[in-house]
Amino acid sequence: MAHRFDLPLDLMGRVVAAADATTTAMVLVDGGGVRWHNAAATRLVEPYGGRWDGPDGPVELLAGVRDEPVCLRWPTPDGSVRWWRATRQDLADGRLIQLVDETEHDGGPITAVPGTATWDWDVVADRARWSPELPAMLGLPADVVIDRQLLAALVHPDDMEGLERTLTDALRSGESWGRTVRFFRSDRADLRTVELRGSVVLDAATARPLRLLGTARDVTEMQATRTALAFLAANDPHTGVASRHRVLTELAECAAGAGGTVVVIDVDKLTEINEVHGVTTGDEVLRELAGLLLREAGGEVLLGRIGGDRFTVVLPEHSVAEALAASARLCAMVARTPIPAGGGLIKVAVSAGVAEIVRDVDTTLFHAGLALDEAKRTGGGRAVSYTEDLQRTAGRRVNLLRRVAAALDDGAMALHAQPIIDLRTRRVSRYELLLRLCDGKEPPLGPAEFLPPVERTDLVHRLDRWVVGEAVRALATPRARATGLRLQANLSGRSLEDRDLGAWILEQLRRHDVLPDRLGVEVTETVAITELTAARDLASTLIDAGVGFALDDFGAGFGSFAYLKHLRFTSVKIAGDFVAQVDQSATDRALVGAVVALARPLGLVTVAEQVDRPQLVVELRRIGVDQGQGYHLGRPAPLTALIQGSEAELPA
Repeated sequence: MAHRFDLPLDLMGRVVAAADATTTAMVLVDGGGVRWHNAAATRLVEPYGGRWDGPDGPVELLAGVRDEPVCLRWPTPDGSVRWWRATRQDLADGRLIQLVDETEHDGGPITAVPGTATWDWDVVADRARWSPELPAMLGLPADVVIDRQLLAALVHPDDMEGLERTLTDALRSGESWGRTVRFFRSDRADLRTVELRGSVVLDAATARPLRLLGTARDVTEMQATRTALAFLAANDPHTGVASRHRVLTELAECAAGAGGTVVVIDVDKLTEINEVHGVTTGDEVLRELAGLLLREAGGEVLLGRIGGDRFTVVLPEHSVAEALAASARLCAMVARTPIPAGGGLIKVAVSAGVAEIVRDVDTTLFHAGLALDEAKRTGGGRAVSYTEDLQRTAGRRVNLLRRVAAALDDGAMALHAQPIIDLRTRRVSRYELLLRLCDGKEPPLGPAEFLPPVERTDLVHRLDRWVVGEAVRALATPRARATGLRLQANLSGRSLEDRDLGAWILEQLRRHDVLPDRLGVEVTETVAITELTAARDLASTLIDAGVGFALDDFGAGFGSFAYLKHLRFTSVKIAGDFVAQVDQSATDRALVGAVVALARPLGLVTVAEQVDRPQLVVELRRIGVDQGQGYHLGRPAPLTALIQGSEAELPA
């Protein structure tokens, strides 16, 4: 056929040359038929006896070609069938059709796609072909003839009806389809999950289905992964109980429906278990405890883990009284049931907070958390239900925290210093720093009132660093340098969670050019026991640099002497309960004497607390206690006044 263009001859020549050079068949058609085709289009039809402008040409197929790819079926003059993928581009004076032959020559298998079997079903001839992956996927020999009967025999009986319905619907609608089907492998010992996807090729003129083209992909392992991910989405991976998301969803459904109660359960002193037995054992305790709670709660309620060592039981349509009684029984059951962990049995206690499920899920958990805090505050191992009094108490606590934060911002927090006296020389050894809130607001708050709530929040990190920072700045003043002033700051238990605290303290000393031995820190024995590893790490960092590290309230906890073996410190402060009657109680004298006898060969300084009578000084000297602290020896005074005056001496 002649190439006809209304173009300059030189430009036309270049266009024709470029078009003939491409391997993609291109045909230009208009209302009068084929206006032009390139060499690749000629090669597409000539081997089969066809011509684009001849009576057996396929030009009539092109009328139904649209912008989207469409598959054309051409019955050739030699009796074979060719399949072309066709797309159309509209031009000013016609339509340019691009054709790609997708028919496999010589009847060979269709192209293999790695990891996926491809297949082609000629609906008209009822003949199918497939890539080599399909027999391998089904455990069949590579040369086996796979027909519909064989496939039907391998499809799981429960999936056959759905597959047939999907194929029927696809042929009727001409739309793409997909379905996941289970196939038995040929030995029927293994069941595989196969994802089938396909598209229908329609006759461009009649819209009748001509072919089904598709893929088959073995997704057995993927399905197992999806199942595992679905389990993880609904369950806590560590304990197997419901996940936080699932708990929140259940609470929301209860709130929107018949209501109920929620119980929040927390393990008492899990940190101690981790410190004594190791974190791995602590994790094992949580897993075993989850199983114990699950068996006790029963299958009609939802047990979940909402973080850390905190579990939640959702009780639909249960009253608070019923839930409180059940929680009390649960706490008692846990207390009398040792948990197998770490190769032995560990006694565990739990506390529980009970609250009615209200419309807002966050409020529900907040109420239960307040009740749980009250259960722990009053000794633990028990269940407490939420009341409005707890809410008011929480409100006061929030206001208190705001006051402390504002005082830090506004410079309304102050430090007082109480002397620690050398009982032999009667001179001040150093001063302990005590916090004071001086914001002028009512009611006035002392440390015993504002410190415990602050220590339960992250605000305590900021407060402790402020105390140490103020101490270092005070030690850097000219008067403090001239007198060799030494200060000792208290650290809270929560600050031991601050792994950078030790390095930060040493950096403050370097920045202000203060000798490390002029600063000391102290933590209570209870705090040190609870955070044993953290306390040991901090003590090593500071002591190695020359900073003093004191163990406060020594003797207040059980097994105090055992911790001398596990902790490094430079001094022990003997709890005031043992000191207050040391001049009258033989038992107290024996206990204080035991501390002195043990501390002296270890090179530890002993400090007696709550020395409030002169008779105590005499007895403490006789026993051999090194230093003392108390109202008889010196009352706290503002630190600012101290660094402007002189060190005090023991009264005559």
